[in-house]
Amino acid sequence: MRWTERQLAMLREMGIDGWYAKRPDPAQADAALVSETDGSPALANRSPSPQPRSPSPGLLDAATARHAAREAAPLRQIGGDTALKDAKLAIVQPSGHRPDGIEIMGWGELRSAVATCTACRLCQGRTQAVFGTGNLQAQWLIVGEAPGEQEDLQGEPFVGKSGQLLDSMLRAIGLTRGEAAPAQQVYIANTIKCRPPGNRNPQPDELAQCEPFLIRQLALLRPRIIVAMGRFAVQSLLRSDEPVGRLRGRVHHYQGVPLIVTYHPAYLLRNPLDKARAWDDLCLALGTARRTAPA
Repeated sequence: MRWTERQLAMLREMGIDGWYAKRPDPAQADAALVSETDGSPALANRSPSPQPRSPSPGLLDAATARHAAREAAPLRQIGGDTALKDAKLAIVQPSGHRPDGIEIMGWGELRSAVATCTACRLCQGRTQAVFGTGNLQAQWLIVGEAPGEQEDLQGEPFVGKSGQLLDSMLRAIGLTRGEAAPAQQVYIANTIKCRPPGNRNPQPDELAQCEPFLIRQLALLRPRIIVAMGRFAVQSLLRSDEPVGRLRGRVHHYQGVPLIVTYHPAYLLRNPLDKARAWDDLCLALGTARRTAPA
């Protein structure tokens, strides 16, 4: 396969220097996924996609109870967050109630609803909610997990080192969160809109409270393809608790839209050997998007 100098540079940014020369052309990968007889996806030898399933009520109740017990404990320093900051911001009290009518909101009303939401305890510690970023005509939707410290400060998803890696990954397959034709643009959103304290994992009840916002974003965007990055994005969209490593490598669907599972950039920064697998996932997503593009 012949790579342009720009693609080679982008792949080197991802830390895949030398490895990519052995990889097949995404267009060839497309052909390998299509049956020679009827043109249908040739996935017969792959493991079937797991059946969507809802989280166990028992697990949800237990997790909520455990977290409630921790919330009742005295304030303490967690990671980079201090008890003083937590106490100062605790004046915002969760109401446990989401705004009504999310399912019919337009973009402006939805953004305002996210910015003022007090439905769960995460509202207590946020600097600002992180709604999403990108062109509303974008054909690609990237779904991450939860905002980190820099995202909370800047109000945009995927900034800092993980955002830089994501941008390099996108550029390597000709995509951008900046100005471009809709087929080359991405919209980026998170499963959780407020930063969990100390960047801890989101709790089941927090995921449940935030989910309607993401569902409405999906309905308004109507993307051609979705890339779910990380365990919590996968859990929200596929209703599966299977590890990312078991779900990646094949095409799933969310309400009829092709969905590709891959690793979160923050995970790849900690586990650079999996960047090669993430590149495979991006090639699969690119080939899938091309096959579903209008003639």
